[in-house]
Amino acid sequence: MAEPIKWRSKIILVKAEPLNAYGIDPTPTGASNAMLLTNVQFQPMEGQDVSRNLETPYMGAQESLPVGLYCVLTGDFELVGSGQLGVAPAWSPLLRSCGVAEVVTPGNKVEYAPVTEGHESVAAYFMIGTNRYVMLGGRSTGVITINAQGIPVCRVTITGLFTVPTVAARPVVDLSKWQKPQVAAKATTPVYTIDGISFVARDYSLNLGCEVQPRMLFNQERVLIVDKAEQLTVTVEAVPVSTYNPVARAGSETADAPRVPIIIEHGTIVGRKVRIDTGACVQSRFGGGQENQKIEEWPLTFTPLPTLGDDQWKITIT
Repeated sequence: MAEPIKWRSKIILVKAEPLNAYGIDPTPTGASNAMLLTNVQFQPMEGQDVSRNLETPYMGAQESLPVGLYCVLTGDFELVGSGQLGVAPAWSPLLRSCGVAEVVTPGNKVEYAPVTEGHESVAAYFMIGTNRYVMLGGRSTGVITINAQGIPVCRVTITGLFTVPTVAARPVVDLSKWQKPQVAAKATTPVYTIDGISFVARDYSLNLGCEVQPRMLFNQERVLIVDKAEQLTVTVEAVPVSTYNPVARAGSETADAPRVPIIIEHGTIVGRKVRIDTGACVQSRFGGGQENQKIEEWPLTFTPLPTLGDDQWKITIT
């Protein structure tokens, strides 16, 4: 009898597909494309079941046929730079698959911002034991979370084309490109501002809001990002409304809500610092304060809006 497959034996490889070769396996390798993720989930056979719904002279269950099949891979990667100025981090293909463009300035910085056209796709290999699942044509959405006393992460959900798994040799993986993160705290997260006002904050979450849809038709099956609707949520300590008035900031029937910048910077080590700019955020209706450790805190929700287009947020790594 074969040995059981150990749950911790997972290997995940992700590589960007060329823009002109959607759904063609670029063959990721353990040496160059190994991902370091947490909280991993893999759904190898999502889709629908179509009943044959046959009229028979006897009672009994009906056979169903699986259709519109696709795969979903979900996991968190630590939001930390490569450790070298102007060098893309190992998680680059994961974020780019969320309809994001990467701009590298050698020796200086790496920037990420949303794009409307030319969305990249990725191939992902998910291995557990010697069972290998291959997902092609993957496109994604993500949620960036920075919590006080926690490791900043981005939870990415990749949706890709279905293939039948096979048994394959386990590759040797190189994880040396993945850098050690810093926990979010006063000393390591020096900037947290809303409209230029510094806040004592508990958390920060930017949902990239990509609407990812499998499109299964004659002659072509593909996964597309068909729309985006980003949302930003924060929890901050309450302040006098003369400093920041969350009711007035949400607008009213007689006054428009102002568009304000929100900035967070995390990290103190060169090459690993991450800054997120959302330049034109509109606050949603204020639902009231809440108690934490007998201190009033404000949960606030914002919509990051584009101004010229594809500029609703930007991540800069220095």
